[in-house]
Amino acid sequence: MGNANLKAEIISIGDELTAGQRLDTNSQWLGQKLSELGLHVAFHTTVGDVADEHRLVFQTAFQRSDVVVVTGGLGPTADDLTRQVLADVTKQPLVRDAASVAHIQNLFARYGREMPASNLVQADFPRGSRPIFNPEGTAPGIDMVVQLANRLCRVFCMPGVSVEMHQMWNNHVQPALLKLLGDNNHVAVRVINCFGAGESHIESMLPNIIARDRIPRVGITASGATISLRIVARGNSAEECERQIAPTENT
Repeated sequence: MGNANLKAEIISIGDELTAGQRLDTNSQWLGQKLSELGLHVAFHTTVGDVADEHRLVFQTAFQRSDVVVVTGGLGPTADDLTRQVLADVTKQPLVRDAASVAHIQNLFARYGREMPASNLVQADFPRGSRPIFNPEGTAPGIDMVVQLANRLCRVFCMPGVSVEMHQMWNNHVQPALLKLLGDNNHVAVRVINCFGAGESHIESMLPNIIARDRIPRVGITASGATISLRIVARGNSAEECERQIAPTENT
């Protein structure tokens, strides 16, 4: 897997999201974090708690993205399908991890509660994957490299509980992605707000500035009366990023 121009996808799981009963703030947060690392977040996908639909979403994501970050579906109940679907799609059996079993048992013991047997499924992982330790709850995450015909896809699955997801991102996922990206992991962002002209007018004044193959990359968004140009540069150092940004910023 190369370390430049990696394409990322975020998958959020849950009927409560597809039905509009809850706002998907996890995807927004993850999108910001992935973009800060310089990854191109190409897709946000939301899927309900149906196994066949899960499989389709996972298969599609693995084929079109280099990094896939999943939230939700790691609980102990029958509608928590992430681990089984990941095992199905990668054609790997689920294997129970002893350290994860011990952590789950210790959490229940700490709170003086009897552990339902169903919680043990949270210690099951597709063979070849790695558990992501969850210091806040009973649902470990999953870190897995998926072997495709001509490349690799790195998949990170985390719970949908935001406080748990944030800790797992900080402790495991972000460091793993920085290692994957290698030296070319410095990112600088500059936002220029424009007033008094519409989005298309601003673009016509700056031809080719939002071309997708441009370095540095520039995005244009409208919010009320404000048109924002977001310049994103990536390089081997902060100084290199600033050198990329300066000509565009001074245009």
